[in-house]
Amino acid sequence: MTAEQQTLLEKSYKDFTRNGALLSDEAKEELRKIDAALAVVKLKFGENVLAETQAYQLHLTDAADLSGLPEGTIEAAHDLAKSLDKEGWIFTLDYPSYIPFVTYADKRELRKEIALAAGRKAFQANEHNNEKNVLEIVNLRHQRAQLLGYSSHANFILEERMAQRPEKVNAFLQDLLDKAKPAALKEFQELQDFAKKLDGIEQLEKWDSAYYAEKLKQQKFDLDDEKLKPYFNLAYVLAGAFDVAKQLYGLSFTEVDTIDKYHEDVQTFEVRDENDAFVAIFYADFFPRKGKRNGAWMTSYKPQYWKDGQEERPHVSIVCNFTKPTASRPSLLTFNEVTTLFHEFGHALHGILADTTYPTLSGTSVFWDFVELPSQIMENWCYEEACLANFAKHYETAEVIPMALVDKIKESASFQEGMATLRQISFGLLDMGWHGANPSLIEKVKDFERTQFASTSLYPDVADNAMSTSFSHIFDGGYSSGYYSYKWAEVLDADAFDFFKQEGIFNRAIGEKFKTNILAKGGTEHPMVLYKRFRGQEPRVEPLLKRAGLL
Repeated sequence: MTAEQQTLLEKSYKDFTRNGALLSDEAKEELRKIDAALAVVKLKFGENVLAETQAYQLHLTDAADLSGLPEGTIEAAHDLAKSLDKEGWIFTLDYPSYIPFVTYADKRELRKEIALAAGRKAFQANEHNNEKNVLEIVNLRHQRAQLLGYSSHANFILEERMAQRPEKVNAFLQDLLDKAKPAALKEFQELQDFAKKLDGIEQLEKWDSAYYAEKLKQQKFDLDDEKLKPYFNLAYVLAGAFDVAKQLYGLSFTEVDTIDKYHEDVQTFEVRDENDAFVAIFYADFFPRKGKRNGAWMTSYKPQYWKDGQEERPHVSIVCNFTKPTASRPSLLTFNEVTTLFHEFGHALHGILADTTYPTLSGTSVFWDFVELPSQIMENWCYEEACLANFAKHYETAEVIPMALVDKIKESASFQEGMATLRQISFGLLDMGWHGANPSLIEKVKDFERTQFASTSLYPDVADNAMSTSFSHIFDGGYSSGYYSYKWAEVLDADAFDFFKQEGIFNRAIGEKFKTNILAKGGTEHPMVLYKRFRGQEPRVEPLLKRAGLL
């Protein structure tokens, strides 16, 4: 057998055994009941989070309350109020509304109000409370794992991951914690001192974090997201991502209007290679709307595969929640949103460039702690002058972003990276806490969270807020026992991009190596085998620590 056939055989066997094929009839029936219950409760969890997100509105009628907010955010809030036949401005918990508000609104009480509302999602005494659902999900998952012969849900999940064991994940997170915490504590003290000096704030709270971080960033780097946004017209940024794919992999993207789509906002593209051969259909769904969940993701409507001598090419989509164009301006992105688009586009390339025989091994059908490598490595190009010059152009004047701003973007890339790393580690530890041991004795979601966050918390706890009740990644998504994989993949992406940097970020030969050994191969071989074939060695943590300023 080929390596791909051997992998398929092992994967198919495990797909059966990990879903109960070797169990007794009685145990199979029990597994069916657990799976049915999980399907229902996970759906309910997601519905509750969405309902809570959409239920909240911060309705302002006094223009003085808008102090500090960017023009585009104010205009969007006014448009929303107008669409609901209301006066003034309406802000919501959707990210394009929420994030600018907590980052720029000068009125501390209003930042507090909307931040507390976000933290209370599905943790209130109403029909959308998720506390029981969280406990039910983790207990059902544990029962399922035990029924299949595993000591915990994490043991079950990690068998099919690069990390393999909970002990390895916990050691990985602890090692990063040891390296990041001194930097995080130093950064937090600097932020606290800054807020006190600026506004006399004696105790920094969670709703102060983004606001004073942005102010400090502006002071240190004279870099304001709102000054950057005019250079990041969504249409140009998307074209910039397409250009990276063209230079590295020879792909071209042409917008077409002959493809069915599920909403008028969706854009559709035909993807072809250098020989004009059809490669894929690419969909882009960029704007919030009623009923659409927050966040950003990539999905595949049809995988690539071969059957009976005929190749089927993939249909791939990326979904985001960027600010919609208004009457006076196009959709302008924050720099964080630029990296989000490049991130999801990296996932899309994993699907678009798939070249495997079997659909179950195609594209992003890889170990979960390997799937973020193609997405996270793409973010690196956003910080490179040679890439930014191709798309970062002022939407009114077409002026290319000044290189002084590019230098500041690069300088600020590691700003508060210790705190950001600590935050990611805290989510990973919470995930492993819920899934790495028997959860049957856990009675209170909030009490359990406090113990899990003990080693990583910087801000005072908020009694009526909880993370788990709206932690969709691990309770309604595919990241249970896998949230660590974001940092794990950062180690991979920093090491891989270091290779590109050595040879040139648009080096076609390195691009071909990455395409051939990583993107095209999907899940046909063990990811470490594929990575070493691309890189010539196992990944090193030093490039990540260097990039993050933690060395």
